[in-house]
Amino acid sequence: MFSYERMPETKSERTRALLRSIALRSFREHGYDATTIRRIAQEAGVSVGTTHYHFPSKNHLVQELYLDVQEAHRAAAVPALAAETDLVARLGVVYRTGLDQLSPFHAHAAEFLSAAVSPRSPLNPLSEESAPALRIVEELFREAVDGADHRLPADLAHSLPRALVLGHLLLALFWVYDSSPGQRRTRSVLDRGLGLLRTALPLTRMPLVRRPLREFLDLVAEVRS
Repeated sequence: MFSYERMPETKSERTRALLRSIALRSFREHGYDATTIRRIAQEAGVSVGTTHYHFPSKNHLVQELYLDVQEAHRAAAVPALAAETDLVARLGVVYRTGLDQLSPFHAHAAEFLSAAVSPRSPLNPLSEESAPALRIVEELFREAVDGADHRLPADLAHSLPRALVLGHLLLALFWVYDSSPGQRRTRSVLDRGLGLLRTALPLTRMPLVRRPLREFLDLVAEVRS
């Protein structure tokens, strides 16, 4: 995984970085249920109290995982975006690199979903606690739209990234349940969706289509809020 944090300098920072590293590896290898504060503390050679000092609950460590995955997503997507100017191709880059970063967690994805499914859960991807990780995804979609060679109306281009984030979350939900080898069905759904988008984009310049599409994007923004 990629990390954008500066190198830890103090003993406390080094302990926190160690605990974070152990937790992220445990989530990837053992899943949500088997990763406990006690297990992390034992592997790090520190007390449970020390672990709780740096991370008050397992949920705080899952938020570190969310950030780690999305930072890796950004690191993979940005260079690939630089090689594309076509809007649909650039959106495909963001979606596919996002799926790539999720792949190591598929065996345990249902556990994370169970923990996050409640609207009151801080692990819900639409929760306030999850906002920093989701913001990275929205920024990637905005970069994909803003840097593309397209002729979308300015108001639609401005609103589109928020809708694309919701599409990203729905695709990830489909991916959780996808038991096909390498989650090929998810990739196929994505390819078909991008194909439909390519067909529909020219219609956005037609006034008869533009208004209901704008209202749809406003509705998506309301769902996200």
